[in-house]
Amino acid sequence: MTASIGNAVTVSFISMSVIFIVLTILIFTINLLVKLLPYQAPPAPAKKKAAQAAQAPGASESDEHIAAITGAMNAHLGQNAGNLNIRPL
Repeated sequence: MTASIGNAVTVSFISMSVIFIVLTILIFTINLLVKLLPYQAPPAPAKKKAAQAAQAPGASESDEHIAAITGAMNAHLGQNAGNLNIRPL
């Protein structure tokens, strides 16, 4: 079989046409789904007042995380507790 440039151009044109037709169908399908099923934000999480009441006054969860990170870094580096100071951003 001999391949000619005309056949190659015809196959390329047909394949590109099919690709763009499928992409157009996908765009319209997605737009239709967005209109039929709009995004709804999830409800806000309930605040945990019991957990906050159990903490010391003025202490927050981030303070506890910072203390844990500082302790872990001190243990890993083999330093005393006063040598390393980690602060929140």
